[in-house]
Amino acid sequence: MKIAFATPELKTLVRRTQLAEIAEQLPRTLIELGADVRVFLPHSRDIDTSALGPLEESALLRIRDGKTRTPVTIRTGYVDGLTVHLIDHGQLFRTRHPYGDENGPYADNWRRYAIFARTVLEGFGPLAFTPDVIHCMDWTAGLIPLIQKLEYKGRDHPASKPGTLFAIQNLAMQGSFEREVLPKIGIPHEYFRSVEGVELGARVNYLKAGAEFATAVGASSPSKARQYVQADRGDGLEETFRRRENDIIGVQSGIDYRTWDPSVDPLLAQTYTPEDGELAGKKKCKAALQETMKLEVAPRTPLLAIIGRFDADSGFDILAESLTPMLERNVEIVLMGPGPPEIIERLHTIEQTFAGRCRVVEGYDVTTAHTLLAAADMLLLPGHYHATNALCAISMRYGAVPIAYAFSGLEDTLIDVTETPKKGTGILFERYDPEALVDALDRGRAIYKKAADWKAIGKRCMGEDFSWAESGREYLKAYRKISKLAKAKR
Repeated sequence: MKIAFATPELKTLVRRTQLAEIAEQLPRTLIELGADVRVFLPHSRDIDTSALGPLEESALLRIRDGKTRTPVTIRTGYVDGLTVHLIDHGQLFRTRHPYGDENGPYADNWRRYAIFARTVLEGFGPLAFTPDVIHCMDWTAGLIPLIQKLEYKGRDHPASKPGTLFAIQNLAMQGSFEREVLPKIGIPHEYFRSVEGVELGARVNYLKAGAEFATAVGASSPSKARQYVQADRGDGLEETFRRRENDIIGVQSGIDYRTWDPSVDPLLAQTYTPEDGELAGKKKCKAALQETMKLEVAPRTPLLAIIGRFDADSGFDILAESLTPMLERNVEIVLMGPGPPEIIERLHTIEQTFAGRCRVVEGYDVTTAHTLLAAADMLLLPGHYHATNALCAISMRYGAVPIAYAFSGLEDTLIDVTETPKKGTGILFERYDPEALVDALDRGRAIYKKAADWKAIGKRCMGEDFSWAESGREYLKAYRKISKLAKAKR
């Protein structure tokens, strides 16, 4: 099985979101399972090419760019055995980040990722690579299935043969642009329509293009796949998802236990395992973090972690109204993530109000993520539509009990301890509002006071297995199905 991955991020080279982890760990797992995998990645300014070893210039292409053509180079390197093809264009990629900068998304992202899509497809020829499936990750690869249909169907070219899986990691980020870009990206106006087209809300939508024209649509879990077809759960694409319900494949993402394992984690004050009777190592990690972050060193005060972007997609709309009521209880909270300046300023005000009980870490720092999850008693995951399965699974391995919205897509990962005390691994709330989130915390605090019961939940969490191997096998099943469907449609 030959798989091409088209992604804007790759953990070792460029990490902006959780997508970077999946974009690297899934290909590595597939290679271990015997697949031939190539990763296609924009050569953005974030990338340190020294990690790729000597780069080979594999192809120099002239890619359609409106009414003209623009030169794009494909350079090939290797990251610990993983083949990476960098899509190199000085103006569009080399001098810029994957999505945008401090001023927001780049205005010409429509052009950047149209050229990326075309280069991936055209590059199969000079690279002598004919994939069975192209795994297209999020809106940045959304045009690949449509351009394949329009420009390669019926041609004797490697790009005409593969099926496509359009994998959605973040449904909120859709790549939406003005209608005027259509001729500039080479898409006929007849495709500016809502049914089997690229139109959504009178704009050109790259994510919708992928969802409409890919052989199959990928969701980050089986429950997420079911949610996409429900009213008000598809971020405007519900009608598309309902039409394509039988083509949606949900596979639970795995986590890399070589990176995320408290029994061997070198970043921790002390390692620990679920076999440690009193979880003494986790207690030491908690005390160390409290000292480092100038929190009150209080062993029996619940420590809550919040990791993610401070916006509504991550649940910050209800979290913002819950922080003060939470901190008025006997808890400590550490928040880590990026966000708009006005939100960060508001958080720092709360931090000052509750000095010694609240700490804000701006941006994402991987070392802090390790130490924070090892220290935390609970992880808040209030996101409505876009909860992160991987972060939830990682927190469980570190014994931080998740508190999550019951219909966020984490149903495949968590068992509610309130309903199933002997098997529960998390605390779920069913109403999406601040009061329900605070109530979930109160339920957690009530159990936390019973040390033996809380320890049992933490150990159950740590014993769960969300390794990539099983996910990889499920993806291979999906790829075989997609490849057969693509062959039947030729």
